[in-house]
Amino acid sequence: MSYTGPADPAVDTAGDTAGDRAYEPAWGPDRALPRPGDRPSGAEVAVWLLRIPLSAAAAAERAGMLDDRERERAARFRDDTLRDRYVASHVGLRTLLGAYLGIAPAEVELIREKCGMPDCDKPHGRPAVAGEPRLSFSLSHAEDAALYAFAEAAVGADIEARNARRTGTVLTGLIRQLHPDERAAIEALPESLHEEAFLSCWVRKEAYLKGIGTGLPGGLRAHHVGLADHLAPPGSTTPPGWTLADVPAPPGYAAAVALRADGTPAVRPAVTRHGLGLAGTFGG
Repeated sequence: MSYTGPADPAVDTAGDTAGDRAYEPAWGPDRALPRPGDRPSGAEVAVWLLRIPLSAAAAAERAGMLDDRERERAARFRDDTLRDRYVASHVGLRTLLGAYLGIAPAEVELIREKCGMPDCDKPHGRPAVAGEPRLSFSLSHAEDAALYAFAEAAVGADIEARNARRTGTVLTGLIRQLHPDERAAIEALPESLHEEAFLSCWVRKEAYLKGIGTGLPGGLRAHHVGLADHLAPPGSTTPPGWTLADVPAPPGYAAAVALRADGTPAVRPAVTRHGLGLAGTFGG
């Protein structure tokens, strides 16, 4: 799914190799891995995109960097493609976290924060790095794409693929799950834009619910996150204390990030976007 409107000044397109196609980011690696001094701060969100099929073999060779919980989960996949996607996306995550922290990927200790749901203090909230409260991250993957977001404050990210079956009554049913104002905004658009508008809202919704640490149980109808900027009606709002940004994604995908902005003006996140390739990273 490509945005054909004007370039967004809050998005750094230095990670693109498509020239005039600024909203179709490259799949492959476009720069070296980050260093500890590259850690984002303030309203900065560093976004990385991985094309899983090109990195699956390299990731499988380095699957030993995963911890016991990750390996156990990977082993539960009976479908080889789903297993490859899980392993590649998590090897990519550890590779990037290790680079930002200046340590070996296998040394990254992943934990779960407390749940963001009211009256629940169990550790199944946002994933985090033990002892690193100033480096937050979020991982999302859909089909061949994995998306990573890194920030100083709590961050959530989501990427979704378009689905040819998401039409008609199926699409109508999905739209009805959203906040009433989001439903109204979609229904006010031409019918030809309904699927695009729904998907743009869905990735923003998932990014926000990941950011607050609840996931989808946090409520699709309870929070208004709006549609993508080029589809949203004037005056569209976001949840208090949070700011959202649509992330340029490869054709056939939509993506967004949500960043906590407690105590600061709700400035749109300054998103920098890069491509990650594990084969090149590991010298393959």
